[in-house]
Amino acid sequence: MSRRERFSGRDRYIHRRHSANQSMRNGLLVVDVQQDFVEGGSLGVKGGMQVAAMIARHVRHFRNEYQFVVASRDLHEDAPEHISDHPDFSTTWPPHCMVGTPGAAFVPTIQNLVREKYIQAVVTKGRHEAAYSAFEAVDVRGHKLLDVLKENRIDHIDVCGIATDYCVRASALDARKNQFQVRVLVNLCAPVNEDTGQQALEEMKAAGCQVQAATAP
Repeated sequence: MSRRERFSGRDRYIHRRHSANQSMRNGLLVVDVQQDFVEGGSLGVKGGMQVAAMIARHVRHFRNEYQFVVASRDLHEDAPEHISDHPDFSTTWPPHCMVGTPGAAFVPTIQNLVREKYIQAVVTKGRHEAAYSAFEAVDVRGHKLLDVLKENRIDHIDVCGIATDYCVRASALDARKNQFQVRVLVNLCAPVNEDTGQQALEEMKAAGCQVQAATAP
Protein backbone atom coordinates (compact mmCIF):
# COMPACT_ATOMS: atom_id res chain seq x y z
CA MET A 1 0.00 0.00 0.00
CA SER A 2 1.37 3.40 -0.96
CA ARG A 3 1.69 6.28 1.49
CA ARG A 4 -0.94 8.17 -0.50
CA GLU A 5 -3.39 5.28 -0.25
CA ARG A 6 -2.65 4.73 3.44
CA PHE A 7 -3.52 8.29 4.40
CA SER A 8 -6.27 8.97 1.89
CA GLY A 9 -9.07 8.42 4.42
CA ARG A 10 -7.55 10.84 6.91
CA ASP A 11 -6.87 13.40 4.18
CA ARG A 12 -10.48 13.23 2.96
CA TYR A 13 -11.70 13.69 6.54
CA ILE A 14 -9.56 16.80 7.04
CA HIS A 15 -10.36 18.19 3.57
CA ARG A 16 -14.10 18.02 4.21
CA ARG A 17 -13.60 19.86 7.48
CA HIS A 18 -11.54 22.72 6.11
CA SER A 19 -12.57 23.15 2.49
CA ALA A 20 -15.39 25.63 3.23
CA ASN A 21 -13.29 27.99 5.35
CA GLN A 22 -9.58 27.66 5.84
CA SER A 23 -9.66 29.94 8.91
CA MET A 24 -12.37 27.99 10.70
CA ARG A 25 -11.64 27.06 14.33
CA ASN A 26 -12.72 23.53 15.09
CA GLY A 27 -13.95 22.07 18.35
CA LEU A 28 -14.88 18.59 19.51
CA LEU A 29 -17.68 17.98 22.01
CA VAL A 30 -17.59 14.60 23.80
CA VAL A 31 -21.02 14.04 25.34
CA ASP A 32 -21.53 12.15 28.62
CA VAL A 33 -19.16 9.19 28.21
CA GLN A 34 -19.60 8.14 31.82
CA GLN A 35 -19.60 4.86 33.70
CA ASP A 36 -23.38 4.79 34.22
CA PHE A 37 -23.96 5.13 30.47
CA VAL A 38 -21.81 2.20 29.34
CA GLU A 39 -22.15 -1.53 29.84
CA GLY A 40 -22.56 -2.35 33.54
CA GLY A 41 -23.88 1.11 34.44
CA SER A 42 -27.32 1.94 35.74
CA LEU A 43 -28.34 3.19 32.28
CA GLY A 44 -25.78 1.28 30.27
CA VAL A 45 -25.94 1.62 26.49
CA LYS A 46 -24.86 -1.29 24.32
CA GLY A 47 -21.60 -0.47 22.56
CA GLY A 48 -20.78 2.34 24.97
CA MET A 49 -17.34 1.04 25.95
CA GLN A 50 -16.38 0.49 22.33
CA VAL A 51 -17.47 4.02 21.46
CA ALA A 52 -15.40 5.37 24.38
CA ALA A 53 -12.30 3.60 23.07
CA MET A 54 -12.92 4.86 19.53
CA ILE A 55 -13.39 8.43 20.77
CA ALA A 56 -10.07 8.23 22.61
CA ARG A 57 -8.32 7.03 19.44
CA HIS A 58 -10.01 9.77 17.43
CA VAL A 59 -8.94 12.52 19.83
CA ARG A 60 -5.33 11.35 19.85
CA HIS A 61 -5.16 10.78 16.09
CA PHE A 62 -6.67 14.17 15.18
CA ARG A 63 -5.18 16.14 18.08
CA ASN A 64 -3.79 18.79 15.71
CA GLU A 65 -7.11 19.29 13.92
CA TYR A 66 -9.03 20.59 16.94
CA GLN A 67 -8.36 23.94 18.54
CA PHE A 68 -10.54 23.01 21.52
CA VAL A 69 -11.90 19.75 22.98
CA VAL A 70 -14.57 19.77 25.68
CA ALA A 71 -16.40 16.94 27.45
CA SER A 72 -19.82 17.18 29.09
CA ARG A 73 -21.04 15.09 31.99
CA ASP A 74 -24.25 14.46 33.87
CA LEU A 75 -23.93 15.04 37.61
CA HIS A 76 -27.14 14.74 39.61
CA GLU A 77 -27.67 15.58 43.25
CA ASP A 78 -31.41 15.94 43.59
CA ALA A 79 -33.49 16.00 40.41
CA PRO A 80 -36.91 14.68 41.52
CA GLU A 81 -38.58 15.31 38.16
CA HIS A 82 -35.82 13.36 36.38
CA ILE A 83 -34.64 10.68 38.83
CA SER A 84 -37.10 8.12 40.17
CA ASP A 85 -37.15 4.74 41.91
CA HIS A 86 -40.15 3.98 39.66
CA PRO A 87 -39.02 5.43 36.32
CA ASP A 88 -41.07 5.48 33.15
CA PHE A 89 -37.89 5.53 30.99
CA SER A 90 -39.32 8.46 29.07
CA THR A 91 -39.17 11.50 31.33
CA THR A 92 -37.95 9.80 34.51
CA TRP A 93 -34.97 7.46 34.88
CA PRO A 94 -33.31 5.29 37.52
CA PRO A 95 -30.67 7.01 39.65
CA HIS A 96 -27.61 7.64 37.48
CA CYS A 97 -24.49 9.79 37.56
CA MET A 98 -25.21 10.75 41.16
CA VAL A 99 -22.74 13.00 42.98
CA GLY A 100 -20.10 10.93 44.75
CA THR A 101 -20.84 7.65 42.96
CA PRO A 102 -18.53 5.69 40.63
CA GLY A 103 -21.15 5.87 37.90
CA ALA A 104 -20.69 9.62 37.57
CA ALA A 105 -17.04 9.26 36.55
CA PHE A 106 -15.86 9.38 32.97
CA VAL A 107 -14.87 5.97 31.65
CA PRO A 108 -11.09 5.49 32.05
CA THR A 109 -10.20 6.10 28.40
CA ILE A 110 -11.95 9.48 28.53
CA GLN A 111 -10.63 10.35 31.98
CA ASN A 112 -7.12 9.74 30.63
CA LEU A 113 -7.78 12.35 27.95
CA VAL A 114 -8.76 14.83 30.65
CA ARG A 115 -5.70 13.99 32.74
CA GLU A 116 -3.38 14.32 29.74
CA LYS A 117 -5.00 17.64 28.68
CA TYR A 118 -6.28 16.34 25.35
CA ILE A 119 -9.65 17.43 26.74
CA GLN A 120 -9.17 21.03 27.80
CA ALA A 121 -12.47 21.65 29.58
CA VAL A 122 -15.24 19.72 31.32
CA VAL A 123 -18.77 21.08 31.62
CA THR A 124 -21.32 19.69 34.07
CA LYS A 125 -25.10 19.60 33.83
CA GLY A 126 -28.20 18.43 35.66
CA ARG A 127 -27.32 18.89 39.30
CA HIS A 128 -30.89 19.71 40.32
CA GLU A 129 -32.89 19.06 37.16
CA ALA A 130 -33.04 17.13 33.92
CA ALA A 131 -30.43 18.35 31.44
CA TYR A 132 -29.95 16.56 28.14
CA SER A 133 -28.06 19.17 26.13
CA ALA A 134 -24.44 19.96 26.86
CA PHE A 135 -25.40 23.59 26.23
CA GLU A 136 -27.13 23.47 29.63
CA ALA A 137 -23.79 22.61 31.25
CA VAL A 138 -21.31 24.93 32.96
CA ASP A 139 -17.57 24.82 33.47
CA VAL A 140 -15.75 25.17 36.81
CA ARG A 141 -16.21 28.96 36.63
CA GLY A 142 -19.96 28.64 36.14
CA HIS A 143 -19.74 29.64 32.45
CA LYS A 144 -22.22 27.99 30.08
CA LEU A 145 -20.85 25.88 27.22
CA LEU A 146 -21.91 28.47 24.65
CA ASP A 147 -19.76 31.09 26.35
CA VAL A 148 -16.85 28.66 26.67
CA LEU A 149 -16.98 27.93 22.93
CA LYS A 150 -17.21 31.62 22.07
CA GLU A 151 -14.29 32.35 24.38
CA ASN A 152 -12.25 29.85 22.36
CA ARG A 153 -13.54 31.32 19.05
CA ILE A 154 -14.96 27.99 17.85
CA ASP A 155 -16.96 28.03 14.61
CA HIS A 156 -17.38 24.33 13.86
CA ILE A 157 -18.19 21.54 16.32
CA ASP A 158 -17.82 17.80 15.89
CA VAL A 159 -20.16 15.98 18.29
CA CYS A 160 -19.81 12.44 19.62
CA GLY A 161 -20.76 10.43 22.70
CA ILE A 162 -23.72 8.85 24.47
CA ALA A 163 -26.52 8.56 23.70
CA THR A 164 -27.32 9.37 20.07
CA ASP A 165 -31.05 9.63 20.71
CA TYR A 166 -30.85 11.73 23.88
CA CYS A 167 -27.92 13.91 24.93
CA VAL A 168 -26.03 13.80 21.62
CA ARG A 169 -29.22 14.75 19.77
CA ALA A 170 -30.07 17.59 22.16
CA SER A 171 -26.51 18.93 22.11
CA ALA A 172 -26.20 18.87 18.32
CA LEU A 173 -29.57 20.58 17.84
CA ASP A 174 -28.66 23.30 20.34
CA ALA A 175 -25.33 23.80 18.59
CA ARG A 176 -27.20 24.45 15.33
CA LYS A 177 -29.63 26.81 17.10
CA ASN A 178 -26.58 28.75 18.23
CA GLN A 179 -25.29 29.03 14.63
CA PHE A 180 -22.39 26.58 14.83
CA GLN A 181 -21.53 24.36 11.92
CA VAL A 182 -22.04 20.87 13.29
CA ARG A 183 -20.89 17.43 12.30
CA VAL A 184 -22.11 14.35 14.16
CA LEU A 185 -19.51 11.57 14.12
CA VAL A 186 -21.98 8.75 13.84
CA ASN A 187 -19.64 5.85 14.57
CA LEU A 188 -18.45 7.62 17.71
CA CYS A 189 -21.97 7.64 19.14
CA ALA A 190 -24.13 4.91 20.66
CA PRO A 191 -27.94 4.95 20.77
CA VAL A 192 -30.20 3.65 23.50
CA ASN A 193 -32.40 2.19 20.76
CA GLU A 194 -31.50 1.66 17.12
CA ASP A 195 -34.82 2.99 15.82
CA THR A 196 -34.86 6.14 17.92
CA GLY A 197 -31.16 6.58 17.23
CA GLN A 198 -31.86 6.61 13.50
CA GLN A 199 -34.75 9.02 14.00
CA ALA A 200 -32.42 11.32 15.95
CA LEU A 201 -29.85 11.26 13.14
CA GLU A 202 -32.54 12.22 10.62
CA GLU A 203 -33.68 15.05 12.89
CA MET A 204 -30.12 16.31 13.23
CA LYS A 205 -29.65 16.17 9.46
CA ALA A 206 -32.88 18.14 8.97
CA ALA A 207 -31.53 20.80 11.34
CA GLY A 208 -28.43 21.20 9.18
CA CYS A 209 -25.96 18.88 10.90
CA GLN A 210 -23.59 16.83 8.79
CA VAL A 211 -23.58 13.15 9.73
CA GLN A 212 -20.30 11.44 8.94
CA ALA A 213 -18.21 8.53 10.15
CA ALA A 214 -14.88 9.37 11.73
CA THR A 215 -11.83 7.76 10.12
CA ALA A 216 -9.19 7.32 12.82
CA PRO A 217 -7.57 3.87 12.54
